[in-house]
Amino acid sequence: MFYSGTALAQNDLDKKVVQLSGIILNADSTDAVPGVNIYVPKKGRGTVSGRFGYFSMPVLEGDSVVFSFIGLKRQTFKVPERAENDKISLILTMEVDEIALAEIEVMPYPTEEEFKKAVVALNVVDPMSISRANMSPEMLLRWAESMPASGAENFRYFQQSQMIQNQDLYGPRPLRILDPFAWAQFIRSIKRGDLKSKD
Repeated sequence: MFYSGTALAQNDLDKKVVQLSGIILNADSTDAVPGVNIYVPKKGRGTVSGRFGYFSMPVLEGDSVVFSFIGLKRQTFKVPERAENDKISLILTMEVDEIALAEIEVMPYPTEEEFKKAVVALNVVDPMSISRANMSPEMLLRWAESMPASGAENFRYFQQSQMIQNQDLYGPRPLRILDPFAWAQFIRSIKRGDLKSKD
């Protein structure tokens, strides 16, 4: 058994390496087919066609190269035993592999009559009533209390805290109740009657 494996390996060494390259197209159009699996069975060598259907890989003389893609017919290319050049170029067209299946009708109920009864007995909820319940003031307040602060609220809070810290750098913040100018404005507004209720 070991001898036969050695003989096969020796036989492969005698074969010339050929660079196989080309482009793969759809048979019903000139569109390139990307992602086609290109491989030599039992040799562990292979590649995949690129975005524009192009491929390139080294093969040996006499190799059978398989081209396969889901939804397209599998094709095989046999590299000539005595290749004249060390490069072979292909333009391969792959045909659609159509499989006809019998028509299947899928029903959630055993009979059509039971399906009709289930549809008639269906209790449909008005979507507007659901949205009205979700937009009630109580529901909105509950959501507002449970939701975390937004980015704008966090930024506003941060700015306010920075401003307070800056004010505190230069001494304590003034209390408006002890400000004589604020008291003067307050007394003037009383004299003018700004605080009287307007009926």
